[in-house]
Amino acid sequence: MVFKRRDRRPIWQIVADFFWPRGGWGRAFRYVRHRLHRLPDPPHRIARGIFAGIFVTFSPLFGFHFLYAATLAWVLRGNIVAALLATFVGNPLTFVPIGAMSLQTGYFLLGMHHGSADEVHRSLGGKFVDAGRDLKDNLWAVFTDAPVDWSHLHLFYDEVFFPYLIGGMLPGLIAGLAGYYLSLPVIQAYQNRRKGALKAKWAAIREKAAQKADAKNNQD
Repeated sequence: MVFKRRDRRPIWQIVADFFWPRGGWGRAFRYVRHRLHRLPDPPHRIARGIFAGIFVTFSPLFGFHFLYAATLAWVLRGNIVAALLATFVGNPLTFVPIGAMSLQTGYFLLGMHHGSADEVHRSLGGKFVDAGRDLKDNLWAVFTDAPVDWSHLHLFYDEVFFPYLIGGMLPGLIAGLAGYYLSLPVIQAYQNRRKGALKAKWAAIREKAAQKADAKNNQD
């Protein structure tokens, strides 16, 4: 399995590694690049998977990026493992600029003049907190007589989730296409070089075996 670990990490280690992987982000990037190069699939299928993985990182469906990337790669007939690896583009170092870009693009496309006093009566982080509180309180209301109030969640959907969803498509498409066209020749060159090295290795093995056979025949 590609992602299966032999050792079980404690929760605190999982959280720490999410924000800062062991060896740093440079090493993590090199690992992902290495895995992409060595995938046993044609270059165009791997590149399609990379497109899918990068594209979904611009969506607000956090927690579902793997599922979304795998589904999109399957629809595009791309490599699903490549799509999962390419979601690495969305990480704690890039989530803020990706989110800001997607939101601002969404506000522009939807004609929302974000910045007026009526719309920014609560910070972006505050809207996340309020939406989470609505979910918690309304879940608790199922078991009690407490009133149900979805106003903060509606506000979050209107001013954050929906603009993010719409706005992320354009920069996600641009970034995904850039990933596709940049990775395709690199993967092709790597696979051609690897095939050449394997052919040379097998040729050397066959030559060595032939020399051993000739030597044995001469002795007989």
